[in-house]
Amino acid sequence: MRKKDVDSRKGRSFPMIKALYYTKLDNNAKCLLCPRECTISPEQRGYCGAKENRNGELYSTLYAKISAVAMDPIEKKPLYHFYPGSEILSIGTIGCNLRCEFCQNWHIAQSEQMTCRVTSQELVELILEHGGIGVAYTYSEPLIWYEYILDTARLVQKAGLKNVLVTNGLIHREPLKELLQYIDAINLDVKAFRQKFYKEVCGGEYLHVVKETAKLAAKMCHLEVTTLLIPGLNDDPEEIRELAEWLGNINPDIPLHFSRYFPQYKISIPPTSITQMYKAKEITSEYLNYIYLGNLVDEDRNTYCPQCHYPVVKRNSQVKVQLINGDCPKCGTKISVVS
Repeated sequence: MRKKDVDSRKGRSFPMIKALYYTKLDNNAKCLLCPRECTISPEQRGYCGAKENRNGELYSTLYAKISAVAMDPIEKKPLYHFYPGSEILSIGTIGCNLRCEFCQNWHIAQSEQMTCRVTSQELVELILEHGGIGVAYTYSEPLIWYEYILDTARLVQKAGLKNVLVTNGLIHREPLKELLQYIDAINLDVKAFRQKFYKEVCGGEYLHVVKETAKLAAKMCHLEVTTLLIPGLNDDPEEIRELAEWLGNINPDIPLHFSRYFPQYKISIPPTSITQMYKAKEITSEYLNYIYLGNLVDEDRNTYCPQCHYPVVKRNSQVKVQLINGDCPKCGTKISVVS
């Protein structure tokens, strides 16, 4: 008989779900979901707060717990080449397996917040009721929510809807591969292209894991990448060039989004200069076909054909897709847009 957890605001009981990836070490439990591989003592939680040792077994503490929900434009994820102009139901939980000092969602990723319980079936019904193409698991780090996302993604896919992950990519290959069977698109947050940055600013030397996640995701679903450019920390031209060259070697059609940094959480250095944003775009254009700049006022967000530069997707007050069977209507070049 499975243990129960109670949502006090709804008076309903929920099963306590065992973690899927762990091993027992006497009374301790070693989590095998992400490369931290926390060894968790009885009645304690791991680094991310999402797994707890109960009598030597590892359980999810966040199953079906939602801290934030909104209907968003797909471009807000950001995903520019995945059903442009559509809307998607975005949900998040709490917690993270990194400790980024510039965290944009620190209030839910790095601190306790109120949550409500929503079953996977209720979530599918919510999507069908309010429209949209599916669900995006986002806001905090969704991969620590693994068991709930896996169950929900299966139902979402069965309902003919789409699953999207917005993630830091910190996960072992085996659980990622299992989950990717149900994921249609990922926006992968590559924090920087230096291990030193991950260690000193994010709390762990995991760039190599993120790179492996990118390669596997590119094979199994639609992939876009985002990097927040922070002055003096990850905006060196050579580092940007290496990031673009690496991504281009996977596939030059993978869209890369550079977001402009503004002071947040524990970092108070001045915002990224507009000049540096455009310099990053200039550098990466040598290796990639689609580069976008975020957090800039009046920035051109259109998608252009890499051959003839015709605006194949216009993003003004409305989004207008101008492809013909996936091709540029002017020169016939195949455009990597899923629609």
